Amino acid sequence: MRLSGKRALITGGNSGIGLATARLFIREGAKVAITGRNQETLDAAVAELGPNLLALKADVADFAATTAAVKRAADAFGGLDIVFANAGIGGSTPLGQTSVETFESILSTNLIGVFFTVQAAEPFLAKGGSVVLNGSVLAVLGAPNWSAYAASKAGVRAMSRVLASELAPRGIRVNVVVPGAARTAIWSPMAPTQEAREALDAGLARSIALGRVGEAEEVANTVLFLASDDASNITAAEIVVDGGTTGAPFGAPIYRG
Repeated sequence: MRLSGKRALITGGNSGIGLATARLFIREGAKVAITGRNQETLDAAVAELGPNLLALKADVADFAATTAAVKRAADAFGGLDIVFANAGIGGSTPLGQTSVETFESILSTNLIGVFFTVQAAEPFLAKGGSVVLNGSVLAVLGAPNWSAYAASKAGVRAMSRVLASELAPRGIRVNVVVPGAARTAIWSPMAPTQEAREALDAGLARSIALGRVGEAEEVANTVLFLASDDASNITAAEIVVDGGTTGAPFGAPIYRG
């Protein structure tokens, strides 16, 4: 098993990419602590994944609560080897129609919360540990109405290099996984029903070179690689998991005629 004996913390681990990663980490031998805002989904994760999962209610935008949750996880496990700063929120912020509160909320969760998650975990991280940050292709795509989200993920991208430099003396690696469109709950506000979700997926698939929306498990597999010793000489890097959206855009079905 690739993570035998490892101790991991995953923010936003009660759904989507975070839960898929927690599931995979436990299967690979790790003890995992997850944080999330929803007690019901946290309880469901514990029921599914069993005694090697510790579920802690905390909102990453509440920095004191996050710091306390990280300490509880580290105390329970005797330290940490892996941090996956995954928690994030979406949200449309069109020019001329966006409040300061909405913009700040997205940045607080997606960017500032990531920094303070890593800062809280840093004293407990073992030498040679791994930090993985969750980015997004929207940091570079220029999608209309997504200024706050794009800015937050571009910030994560830039910040990862600084954190990698700061943690390098302890042999702690910092990398970014960059998902494209994936089947997670972040799309729920735009597609609240199954029918709407299927229509959204079909539309998105036309702009993806591989012709389909990705799965949370495919992102989790990449996080596993970055967290494991298989990536022991990789730091300050980004791995894009987007079906070719950014790297091969003209291979997408919409351009095939």
